[in-house]
Amino acid sequence: MHRITSPHVAEPQAETWSNCKVHGDFFQIAGCVSGYENDQIAGGDDVYEQARLTFTKIKHLVEEAGAVMDDIIKVSIFVTDITRREEVWKARAEFFTGDFPCSTLVEVSALARPGLAVEIEAHGFIGASK
Repeated sequence: MHRITSPHVAEPQAETWSNCKVHGDFFQIAGCVSGYENDQIAGGDDVYEQARLTFTKIKHLVEEAGAVMDDIIKVSIFVTDITRREEVWKARAEFFTGDFPCSTLVEVSALARPGLAVEIEAHGFIGASK
């Protein structure tokens, strides 16, 4: 098993978690959020933008692992307001083609920091979409 990093995705503080791990052709991506810019939530209050930025981070990690987005077989999406799910789905549609991955969408009371509206984790198999 080995850890995957991307120059486009900030690494977590040491000894907390890994953003992406690969074992054989299986990859797992930890829950990702849009990130922070000048200590503010990237994407601000815009749920679509937070989701788009989060999927972009996932794409960077997937590609560093040697895979493509369509190799993802499952995403779990956590939102703080389920009524805004259409905005998340709109962003998701920009990153997948053909048969979309299995997906879970769950409303949670809060995420790691106030203002975060979306967190997404993913896993799949390198080359699965071929």
